[in-house]
Amino acid sequence: MSDTPYFQLEHDSATGIARLTLNRPERMNTMDPGFFPALRDAVRTLDEEGRTRVLILGSSGKHFSAGMALDVFAGATMPMLDLSTARKRQAFQTGLRRLMACFDALDEARFPVICAVQGGCIGGALDLAAACDIRLCSADAFFTVQEIHIGMVADLGSLQRLPKIVPQGVARQMAYTGERVAAERALAIGLVNAVLPDAQALSLHANELAAQIAAKSPLAIAGSKLALNQARDHGTAEALAQMTLLQSAIFDIDEMSQAIDAWKSKQPAAFEPLAPLDHG
Repeated sequence: MSDTPYFQLEHDSATGIARLTLNRPERMNTMDPGFFPALRDAVRTLDEEGRTRVLILGSSGKHFSAGMALDVFAGATMPMLDLSTARKRQAFQTGLRRLMACFDALDEARFPVICAVQGGCIGGALDLAAACDIRLCSADAFFTVQEIHIGMVADLGSLQRLPKIVPQGVARQMAYTGERVAAERALAIGLVNAVLPDAQALSLHANELAAQIAAKSPLAIAGSKLALNQARDHGTAEALAQMTLLQSAIFDIDEMSQAIDAWKSKQPAAFEPLAPLDHG
């Protein structure tokens, strides 16, 4: 579909499955300032077009990503790191929130995002993975809150999202020690849904899972993601109140009839894509 210096983006119009592949293996798929808006814009464009039913986020090379490139912290490439005055600190806050919003785009998209991790998922890459709906990994994968090793607090979402994915104590131990959580441990604590033998098996499993999701009503999938996110971020009573409004907005008896017929006949349904988003 399109390429950037950071990733390749493909979209299968027949299935609605998109694949975003980090493609700087020679740099361990590290992130620099240009990566964030490129990712945000790619995900938002897919969402606005309405044709994507699921996104697979993967990588090329030995490692998923080593996170933020260390040379970024030298300051030359990120003037926002100058905190010498009150005005510059205020600008830092705005700039950091914009970086956070780039990963928020994954959480806010109407389609689910499957993150397929091979090798290291380090620092900012863990922030990225934590913003996805589902995580899978290969047997050689490991996850680490790398920031603590360089004297900083992880600040792009892992400390906020990890405690809602893994037990609170585990998230805190990861944050305080920067320990490497290997694949089988990640599976045991619920950080990933499955561990596959190698990168090839990981890609195949991600594709199979994506195909299962893409075969469902995109309207029902989008509604399910909204409801799950609401339940994650609010109490049960608030989430149930939101569910009454959500269901009244998206309940579609024709869509259900089509889904029931497909389920009974064991044949794929030809669901309409989601409506494109018009921001004027």
